[in-house]
Amino acid sequence: MLAGRDRTRHRDRRPLMTRIAVVGGGLAGCLLACVLAQRGEEVVVYERRPDPRTGTAERGRSINLALSERGLNALRRVGLEQQVLTDGLPMRGRMIHPVTGPLDFQPYSADGERAINSISRGALNNVLLDAAEKSPTVQLRFEHRLVELDPETGALVFETPRGRVHAEAGVVFGTDGAGSAVRGELVRHGVTSETLDFLDYGYKELSIPPRDGDFALEPRALHIWPRGRSMMIALPNPDRSFTCTLFWPNSGTSAFASLSSPAAVERFFAEHYPDVPPLAPGLVDDYQHNPVGLLGTVRCAPWHSGRVCLLGDAAHAIVPFYGQGANCAFEDVTVLERCLDNTGGDWTRALRLFEDSRRDDTEAIARMALANFIEMRDKVASPAFRLGRHLEHTLERLLPGRYVSRYELVSFSTVPYAEVQRRVRRQHGLLTAAGIGLSAALAGGLAGLRGRR
Repeated sequence: MLAGRDRTRHRDRRPLMTRIAVVGGGLAGCLLACVLAQRGEEVVVYERRPDPRTGTAERGRSINLALSERGLNALRRVGLEQQVLTDGLPMRGRMIHPVTGPLDFQPYSADGERAINSISRGALNNVLLDAAEKSPTVQLRFEHRLVELDPETGALVFETPRGRVHAEAGVVFGTDGAGSAVRGELVRHGVTSETLDFLDYGYKELSIPPRDGDFALEPRALHIWPRGRSMMIALPNPDRSFTCTLFWPNSGTSAFASLSSPAAVERFFAEHYPDVPPLAPGLVDDYQHNPVGLLGTVRCAPWHSGRVCLLGDAAHAIVPFYGQGANCAFEDVTVLERCLDNTGGDWTRALRLFEDSRRDDTEAIARMALANFIEMRDKVASPAFRLGRHLEHTLERLLPGRYVSRYELVSFSTVPYAEVQRRVRRQHGLLTAAGIGLSAALAGGLAGLRGRR
């Protein structure tokens, strides 16, 4: 029936009118549609791909999510938290795999109980698509690739298998990811400017299948193979497999392109990741055939034109090393909802308030994600890092609520990201002052003892 309406619009060239258009039917776009539907809004979601619920996943592009409190809080608002967690696997810490020596488990929280959740991106997208589709005020339109957008009028043009489709909306949201076509149109019209900061790193996925019907690695951990300038991570899946992701440089002797033959792949992993080849029978095939993805940070300003607004990765894509990409995008939706409440549903004021309220936080998590990459690949295996984490957890137990680590504030709270950075700086300042005071007291005590001698 929807296809029929599309053909009619194409034939007489009159645009399809809608209250709100959401361009991008991924995680953020579907959640946004659900939230807006709860507010009684009429929404059409346009997605360039075919319906992912009826197709097969693209090879090497799953990248599991580490869903944490910010994302769960957003899902809670639309009644989907428990459904999503049914297929999630809680990870209570990092399991460090050195080249030699025993594994090292590092809990995320002081009590060892708090966890981030390994979630399939595809499965989560399907849950959100189903939820959006159930709403009588939401329409889903697949195989609609945006090719033109007028930021002033809200006129949109899509390429579809049936030809060009014209639409028009009172409000347009771009939730179409880091390579956003909506952002591209805003740049083309001079509404916004963008910067794309790519790392000299890429990522490639591998797979560790179940072993004798069970997990081949500890399933309650996020596994990390830190190797200085590079690393691999692995997250568990409900089918008892693990999705592994290599984060390697794009150039140099340890780059993806440097391993050109099956023998070279086998030798490299045997030397640098010796526990992996026995667990990954498809290692060479995965390595040779799975694509290399880009890693980078997207910044643009402004995010909106009064009628058109970017949200999630389309506005502020970040590198994945804090596991906050989807969580941050979901939190965008909750912030937007709060802005609509605070402005009485005035869209022009709400979009302006959304950007004003959110920009500092997205800048903060972008910085923290880059810093966490260095921590994960370089520091987690060092004795000094382990000692520092032990000290942090000790302080959290001794000063509950007063001292909270950055990781816990980011992953297990909804404290704004920018406030997390400020709070951590204050805590470190107090600790430094306390350390100086303690050192001075000890020095004075020792001097007193010498004087009495």
